[in-house]
Amino acid sequence: MAEVRHFLRDDDLSPAEQAEVLALAAEMKADPYGAKPLAGPQSVAMIFDKPTLRTQTSFGAGIAELGGNPMLVEGKLAGIGVRESVEDVARVLGRQVSVVVWRTFLQSHLERMAENAGIPVVNALTDDFHPCQLIADLLTVQERLGRLAGVTVAFIGDAACNMGNSWLLAGATAGMHVRMGGPEGYLPEDAMFARAAEIAATTGGSVSGHHDPVEAVTGADVVVTDTWVSMGKEDEAAARAAIFAPWSLTEDLLAHADDAAIVLHCLPAYRDKEIATSVLEGPRSAVWEEAENRRHAQKAVLAWLLAHRTDTTPSSAQAAAAVPVEA
Repeated sequence: MAEVRHFLRDDDLSPAEQAEVLALAAEMKADPYGAKPLAGPQSVAMIFDKPTLRTQTSFGAGIAELGGNPMLVEGKLAGIGVRESVEDVARVLGRQVSVVVWRTFLQSHLERMAENAGIPVVNALTDDFHPCQLIADLLTVQERLGRLAGVTVAFIGDAACNMGNSWLLAGATAGMHVRMGGPEGYLPEDAMFARAAEIAATTGGSVSGHHDPVEAVTGADVVVTDTWVSMGKEDEAAARAAIFAPWSLTEDLLAHADDAAIVLHCLPAYRDKEIATSVLEGPRSAVWEEAENRRHAQKAVLAWLLAHRTDTTPSSAQAAAAVPVEA
């Protein structure tokens, strides 16, 4: 049987494993064409059920740089979970490609894919988590500040989102002090705080929730924000703009952070709403490096998962050859 590792949520990696992936990402950034674990080329299925720019381009370029073939599987045409069950699609893809990368809605669908594909499955974003983005974010922080452990990061705005959940888990895994800041009702669920606190207890990190933007940001080494209107909530745009206005990452709010603090935003950014243009384009912004680092981070994730797959299952061709043919 095959022992397969997946990257479905941030705590799928232990602290030591997360550090390994980040070190590998740094190596691959320094030498983009040096590692070819997908030589052949092996194919990687890329499935996109949600709008995408950075995810599709970074995975596509990264897979090619690893010597592989980025195979685009059009989500609507495939009709995963509608035209065919997730389980049936997983069994088909598992015999065609080496890895499945899926950007979709339900975390449960991703988990069902992983349970049935027999190959590594990577979460390219779900409603619950965005773990590949966090590897890129941590790589960016490490590059800018030279460390992760002990760094204080403030995530502000709509923290009740996939990025909020992922920052809690990944930041705690890295030994960071993670502050979630948002209005009442817009912080991650208690269970997510509890899981992150459990991890932080082993890494020297910490997690906390805040309902005051100045309190959340004061003294922070990293300030992170994201859109106030996540995909699927566009009809709430006007109401959310009023609720989150005090959480806009302006020059005035950023002034409460550490003097050397950097700013992250996973994009797309709605300028002068969740983030001021002057902050996004200012000297503290690491947003464009962060966007580039998606490629290097995801290459490292793919290479790490492939390296940690132990496959003792015979191939389909071997299995077919082993079946006796009746005379």
